[in-house]
Amino acid sequence: MTQPLDDGDLREMLLTALGTEHAAIWVYGLVSAFLPASTATGLSAASLAHRERRDAVVALLARDGIAAPPAAAAYRPPSPVTDAASAAGLAAVAEDDVAAAWRAVAERTEAATGGELRRLALEAVTAAATVSVTWRGLAGRTPLVAPFPGDGSET
Repeated sequence: MTQPLDDGDLREMLLTALGTEHAAIWVYGLVSAFLPASTATGLSAASLAHRERRDAVVALLARDGIAAPPAAAAYRPPSPVTDAASAAGLAAVAEDDVAAAWRAVAERTEAATGGELRRLALEAVTAAATVSVTWRGLAGRTPLVAPFPGDGSET
């Protein structure tokens, strides 16, 4: 059984999560120009994970007859990206935004009926928290691990 998306609050949170996935994909394209070649595998894996989650959300929405909004042409970083540290910092911000958005989705799913959406949300929070450790390290930020991923205190 799958939890329906007719709950406006859940649908809105899911659309917000989709927006953070769109933004994260764009961010990884930008930061790839500034990060060292040694991060290429991690960059590629993180970007792929965001694209796969984006596609999963689009499919979930389509099953409920909801048109997914497209990605923006560009996004405004909170600060300029000028070197590897600022690029890694932006990647960490993107992951933190993803974790916060998906945590909100997880909080609105039912244990008995959340099914695929609940799993997707929990996997997204876990992945974002894990990947952000790498970017925090490269950016010189501490702590490397957010105490409560997705609660908004990471950035």
